[in-house]
Amino acid sequence: MFLKYFYDESLAQASYMIGCQATGEAAIVDPARDIGPYIRTAEKQGFTITAALETHIHADFVSGSIELSDRTGATVYHSAEGASNGGYSFPASVNTAPVRHNDTIELGKTLFKVMHTPGHTPEHISFLLTDGGNPEKPIGIFTGDFVFVGDVGRPDLLEKSVGVKDSAAEGAKQMFKSLEQFKELEDYLQVWPGHGAGSSCGKALGAVPTTTVGYEKQFNPALQYDDEQSFTEFLLDGQPEPPAYFKEMKELNKGVTGLLASIEQPVEFAFSEGKIRELAQSDENIVVDTRSSSLFAQGHLEGTINIPFPDGFLEWMGWLTDYRQNVYLIAGPEDHDKIAASLYSIGIDNVKGFFPPKTVEKAKEKQTYDTIPPAEVKEMKDEGEIQIVDVRFENEWNNERIPDAIHVMLGNLPEEAEEKIPKDQTIAVHCASGKRSAIATSILLNKGYDVKNIGGGFMKWKAENLETETP
Repeated sequence: MFLKYFYDESLAQASYMIGCQATGEAAIVDPARDIGPYIRTAEKQGFTITAALETHIHADFVSGSIELSDRTGATVYHSAEGASNGGYSFPASVNTAPVRHNDTIELGKTLFKVMHTPGHTPEHISFLLTDGGNPEKPIGIFTGDFVFVGDVGRPDLLEKSVGVKDSAAEGAKQMFKSLEQFKELEDYLQVWPGHGAGSSCGKALGAVPTTTVGYEKQFNPALQYDDEQSFTEFLLDGQPEPPAYFKEMKELNKGVTGLLASIEQPVEFAFSEGKIRELAQSDENIVVDTRSSSLFAQGHLEGTINIPFPDGFLEWMGWLTDYRQNVYLIAGPEDHDKIAASLYSIGIDNVKGFFPPKTVEKAKEKQTYDTIPPAEVKEMKDEGEIQIVDVRFENEWNNERIPDAIHVMLGNLPEEAEEKIPKDQTIAVHCASGKRSAIATSILLNKGYDVKNIGGGFMKWKAENLETETP
């Protein structure tokens, strides 16, 4: 048997290739949209990809199952459980095979046994893997978004992202029962999860790529509860806000995702300051400057927003991009392919073009903003000269904050800023370290605010022993 791990750091997403060396067949568990790495590995190993196994309808990335089916003829095995989630609607051209609890999928001499593990989503399934060389016992389990290293899948996405009323509490109850099933598995079994640290599909995922059933039984906090009510309270408490694009993914991954080959390729524009200004003035477009926040602060074109690439780029593009908008980016040519591929991975396919950074550097009219130290902000706050705005997540805000600050989480800023933040004062924005607040500053500048970024964010504010409060 052949087993290979693939990992996309920008999405903290794991997928796997399993091959039967006796028959030359291979399967991909939870494939990403960019199937190139699987194709190249299969060719190198002499495999033919015949199957794509879906653990559930993903919310955080575009599945590559349709791409694989189109390219290789692979059969897409997907859950027929959990009809309350809406089910799949694959086009007729895709070879599909719905599976249920205890069904088996044969890949040469390798065997996958389906295990219905609802909780993260109603239809979620896991796959117990048995190697043909040792057919008596399974070797491990592909858990998707069911069990992670040190965590389990969050049950609140359907309610928070899609609006399915009361589904979070119901999902927690389902997760409790699914974990009881997991606890019955042998301790030696390998656990191959669908995500690692940094994913928004749980609240405290570990950074180690794999684990075992026995280790999770002992050390995973979610597996330490014996009663459903206490477990439900634990699981629902402290879950972060799901990125806005999760709603889009839920619909795309039911089977309606377009093929990458059908996407119109972005244009590489020459120097055109006027063109950028024109595009940025229309609500139909979003123009993103991917340079560092320090360069953006020193000079940028009015109407553009700053989301530096690559650190945090994909997460905040997902939060802040309207999927109906045309996307234009200011980025160096060395990053064009990587940026486009990352955006396609979450279904942002309207990438219309790239402008060179020198367009901004050579521009005659540029905006700037100041980054000021916490102590200076504190003095201005005490004199009533500035209003502090906190753009951290809800759980960060609820844990500790600056007195009299206004809270608007960064992902909600485009819609809520003018309702919650006064325009008759200078605004000082902060997050934990200064990265998110730099993005927020660019958004508020476009809305006409007099805004400054607090250097070092809340961490530096605290390090300087400035006043904070807990709710």
